[in-house]
Amino acid sequence: MEEAGGCARMGLRGVLLALALLLSVCVRASHGLTDSQDTSVLRALMDQWQNSPPTWGQSDDPCGVSPWDGVTCSNNRVISIKVSTMGIKGLLAADIGQLTELQSLDLSFNKDLGGVLTPTIGNLKQLATLILAGCSFHGNIPDELGSLPNLSYMALNSNQFSGKIPASLGNLSSLYWFDVADNQLTGPLPISSNGGMGLDKLTKTKHFHFNKNQLSGPIPDALFSPEMTLIHLLFDGNKFTGDIPDSLGFVSTLEVVRLDRNTLSGPVPANLNNLTKVNELNLANNQLNGPLPNLSGMTLLNYVDLSNNTFDPSPSPQWFWKLPQLSALIIQSGRLYGTVPMKLFSSPQLQQVILDGNAFNGTLDLGRSISSELSMVSFKDNDFSSVTVTSSYNGTLALAGNPVCDHLPNTAYCNVTQHAPSPAYTTSLVKCFSGACPPEQSMSPQSCGCAYPYQGVMYFRAPFFADVGNGTAFQELESKLWTKLELSPGSVALQDPFFNSDSYMQVQVKLFPSGGPYFNRTEVMRIGFDLSNQTFKPPKEFGPYYFIASPYPFPDRNGPASKSKGAIIGIAVGCGVLLIALVGAAVYAFMQRRRAQKATEELGGPFGTPSLKINLSEN
Repeated sequence: MEEAGGCARMGLRGVLLALALLLSVCVRASHGLTDSQDTSVLRALMDQWQNSPPTWGQSDDPCGVSPWDGVTCSNNRVISIKVSTMGIKGLLAADIGQLTELQSLDLSFNKDLGGVLTPTIGNLKQLATLILAGCSFHGNIPDELGSLPNLSYMALNSNQFSGKIPASLGNLSSLYWFDVADNQLTGPLPISSNGGMGLDKLTKTKHFHFNKNQLSGPIPDALFSPEMTLIHLLFDGNKFTGDIPDSLGFVSTLEVVRLDRNTLSGPVPANLNNLTKVNELNLANNQLNGPLPNLSGMTLLNYVDLSNNTFDPSPSPQWFWKLPQLSALIIQSGRLYGTVPMKLFSSPQLQQVILDGNAFNGTLDLGRSISSELSMVSFKDNDFSSVTVTSSYNGTLALAGNPVCDHLPNTAYCNVTQHAPSPAYTTSLVKCFSGACPPEQSMSPQSCGCAYPYQGVMYFRAPFFADVGNGTAFQELESKLWTKLELSPGSVALQDPFFNSDSYMQVQVKLFPSGGPYFNRTEVMRIGFDLSNQTFKPPKEFGPYYFIASPYPFPDRNGPASKSKGAIIGIAVGCGVLLIALVGAAVYAFMQRRRAQKATEELGGPFGTPSLKINLSEN
């Protein structure tokens, strides 16, 4: 009986312990695992937003059994918010600065999310990734961003920021990606002086994307140094004046240099020829003068545009046909003269030659060894009196505005409105029926069914080729998109690439879901992050890009919320059933213990020694 009593006591103790643990789990499930301050901050963000993800606020715990879409936690703290392309409208609350463990913030492609970027963002000392691309933030970039020691990726492009680039950003010693393109920024580029901070301190940064702003003043010579590791320098479409600094030629890691569409003057520094890794050089539409630059050392150069400057009159330099990788040679109104050597057109990689508005004369002879890649030859508004073209060339030849066209006005190459020989690439749907899809839907090239694609525009800021009908290149891009974005093979459609007024190749992209007409929110946020964070890398010949997504037409917004409520109800019911079972077990154990105690008392005491009851009667 001693064993029975002990077992009863142990059973009751175990049941009570299990009951306590269950109550703890249920309480934590209902009241939340996430740090209470972090939860309050997320609710403050919700208060400022319309169209926040439907799961937000449907449970008390952003990182619990029913987590909020796009929120990731570690050790009960919020470390990541990724809500790309959710259609969020409103402002970014100052409370964001209280998420002190936040490492990644991606609000990209919510075009109606904006306002002034709160200075409290400078409190996020753990922040490594900040992506606000394609939103509507305005006002100054806060100085406080310069106090984020771990920030390595900063994409503020395609907003409405104004004012100067803060000098404090020179403190960002870990910064790899620096993109403030397509805003309204003004003023000079800040550099360090007298112990201060400036962009010249960013020796580990590989991307300076400052294009399409209103930045002004000279490009400081002190900005560049041999210690820098820049690979993309995009300063095009600003108001920079003065000379191209000699120091630029010391940044040996550069692969893309775009200084076009500014007001730069003076000669091109001779030491730019030392930049042997450069694939694209664009100095067009400035006021550069002096001799045409010698680019013979740039042996990896694919694309060069020196148009619309005031260089000294010059015949064709030898580097025109000696650069082995050259695919696009563009020098319009470059004050070039003389004859054009036939060997130019036999360069193996050459696709486009555009030398309009010069003073070439005599006979234009393309020779008999024309590159098989060559698709565009344009010498409009020159002084050719005759032309020799073999039947082996089936590309475009544009000669409008030359004397030869006075005698041959009806030939194709004298047509002013001449277009490329082949249309721009578009993903083929020939295997699909010709029916139309409902509004907002498109036909998937994989399934030939109608669906709601995730879509937007890719802008390639420095492609190494200029042929928008290049099927091989665009099919490789399609393949990379569905592979790297973890989509089904064939679920990508590209439409009508063209070069816009910024000399960027612009491509409409549609990504299709598999297994249904819609992507779910998790998939949309993942794809948006992969494109905004440059996790997706296109084939190398496409060069640097950025992507701007269109709003995604999600189905019934209450769908995800009802699932969340169902999960909460399930947890409550499960906890209730288990609680009843454990209470029953506790009652049973308690009754067993009472029986054991009663038996012990009848047998003689707590130590189990029998108690003899002697009846002494009179004899």
